[in-house]
Amino acid sequence: MTQAPQASSALSRFTVLDLTRVRSGPTCVRQLADWGANVIKIELPPALDEGDPMGGPRAGSDFQNLHRNKRAMTLNLKSPDGVALLKKLVEKADVVVENFRPDVKKRLGIDYEALSAVNPKLVYASISGFGQDGPYATRPGFDQIAQGMGGLMSITGLPGQGPVRVGIPIADLCAGLFAAQGIMIALLEREVSGKGQWVQSSLLQAQIFMLDFQASRWLMEGQVPKQAGNNHPTSIPTGVFTTSDGYMNIAASGNKIWERCAKALGRDDLLADGRYKTAAGRSEHRDELNAEIQKTTLTNTTAHWVAALNDAGVPCGPIYKVDEMFADPQVQHLGIAQRLNGKLNGGNKGEVAYVGQPIHLSRTPSSIVTHPPELGEHTDEVLAELGLDKATIDDLRARQVI
Repeated sequence: MTQAPQASSALSRFTVLDLTRVRSGPTCVRQLADWGANVIKIELPPALDEGDPMGGPRAGSDFQNLHRNKRAMTLNLKSPDGVALLKKLVEKADVVVENFRPDVKKRLGIDYEALSAVNPKLVYASISGFGQDGPYATRPGFDQIAQGMGGLMSITGLPGQGPVRVGIPIADLCAGLFAAQGIMIALLEREVSGKGQWVQSSLLQAQIFMLDFQASRWLMEGQVPKQAGNNHPTSIPTGVFTTSDGYMNIAASGNKIWERCAKALGRDDLLADGRYKTAAGRSEHRDELNAEIQKTTLTNTTAHWVAALNDAGVPCGPIYKVDEMFADPQVQHLGIAQRLNGKLNGGNKGEVAYVGQPIHLSRTPSSIVTHPPELGEHTDEVLAELGLDKATIDDLRARQVI
C-alpha cells in the first residue's frame, strides 16, 4: 500500500486501519500516525454519517489535533459489501484499532476472531469503557464516569469539597496511550512468533493504573486516600502559594531541600522551630507551616521567588494559564507546538499549530506533515490500491457502501 507523506520513518512499514471515534481511540492511533505509520481512518459514508459526538466540528481544534497525519476513506460496515472491503484491507494491514462496545463489533462481524481469521498476523486493539467482558462490558464508556469509578474524583479537589473532575479527559487519554503501547509490544512480539494478538485496554483500567501510589496505599497499607487540594499527600511542604502578583508551586520534600527552601525564603526561624524539624512534624503541622511560608511569598512576585528558589536548588515554578505556558521560553525551545502550512497537503488552510509529540528520537523524529483529512478524502485512492477500478468504485458509492 502507498501512503501519505511520512510523519516519521520509525513506523513507516506498518499499515493501521483506524475504526475509532471520540477520543480514546483517536488518541491511540495518533501515536502511530505521528511516528509514520500508514494510517487509514475509516468512517461512515456522508449520507450515513452522524458526526463524532465528542470530536466537535471537523474543522475544530479538537478534531484537528486528534486526526493529523492520516488518510481517510468512507466505508459502511453495516453493509456486507462494506465488511468484505474491510477484510480485503485487513489482508494487507498490520493493525486494526477500534473502540466499539464489545457487542457491536461482534454483531457487525468485525471482531478479533473474524478479522484474525483473515490475517493471523493482525494486531487487533480494542479500547472500551470497562473491558471486553464482565458485568459492565456492554455499558457505554465516558471519561468522567471512569474518573469517578476509578477513584480519581474522590482524591481531587479541596478537602470536604466533594468529588472533582480533573481538567482533562485523563481516562480517555491514558487508555489510548496504553493501547498504543500494547500495540507496539504486540508488534515487537510478532517479530518472534510471527503471530498477531488481541490488545485490550479500557478507560476504567487506565484510570485505576494512573492512581499509582494512591492505589498502592490502599492495596498495601489499607489507607483510603482523601482529597488534599493543592497539598501533596506525603511530601511537605509541597503546594500552591500566593505571591504578590499571582501563584506559584513549591515542592520542598526531604530535610535537605526543606532547609534550602527556608533559607532562600529568608526564614531561618522556621528551621529552629521544633515543629518543623522532621518530615513527620512538618506533616502534622502542615497548615501552620504553609501559612508561614505564604506570609513570606506574599511579600514579592512570583518571578522573584521562582528565581530565588531555583538558585537554591528548590523545585518550584509559576502556575500558568495555557497562553502563558505556550509563551514560556523553555516550552518554545522544546518546540512542542508544531506549525504546518496548509499548502503542504494541497489545501489552503493557512498555518495551523498542533500539539506535537512529547517524545524525541534522535534519528527518526516525529513531525506534523498533513492536516486531518476531509471525510472520505482518500477513498478512491485506497480502493484503487486494492485493485478496484473506477466503475466498481462508482457503483459502491452509488449503493452507499462507500
